[in-house]
Amino acid sequence: MPHKTFDIIQRKRGWDGYFKLDVYRLQHDKFDGGKSAILQREILERGHAVAVLPYDPVRDEVILIEQFRPGTLSVQERYPDMPVWLIEIVAGIIEDGETAENVALRETIEEAGCEIIAPLEKISQYYVTPGCSSETVTMFYGRVDASKVGGIHGLDEEGEDIRVFTVSAEECFAMLQNGQLCNATTTIAIQWLMLNRDRIRKEAGI
Repeated sequence: MPHKTFDIIQRKRGWDGYFKLDVYRLQHDKFDGGKSAILQREILERGHAVAVLPYDPVRDEVILIEQFRPGTLSVQERYPDMPVWLIEIVAGIIEDGETAENVALRETIEEAGCEIIAPLEKISQYYVTPGCSSETVTMFYGRVDASKVGGIHGLDEEGEDIRVFTVSAEECFAMLQNGQLCNATTTIAIQWLMLNRDRIRKEAGI
């Protein structure tokens, strides 16, 4: 397969608020050897995120969070049965000067009220929706002690209102299969746990 190239003809900031929107004019190589037409595309510059699967291998419990998500609101018009409050895993945006690992540790405390007690294990790094956004997610497994986890967490200054709860691994797997976990990040994390749970528990001496 020959090396493919692209040319950015113009890039300008179309919106510079809480989210940033860049407008590109670009051209790229085609698989048939030619060049595409000059395309205009709007790209949401969301930043880069980190997600953490907090799992207690001793108790065999997953920590999940639930919170309101405004991006669901317009979806209700087409899919009224889809939830507005989503069940998720811990996640946050990488700020200037932070590493993905720093964010994983910080967000687990802020959103779930617990600390990671062993070295992080990287699960995956992936594009969220590359057709229209630059956002990536770096995902980790973090070992936690789930014995005292629960309650309401999050930062008031960020408008967070996060319910934290634990479920057994088997219950979590059932939630995925019956459609209760309907966001991609959580789906990827729980599918990874399905494949790696036995190994993780063995490594923890269970």
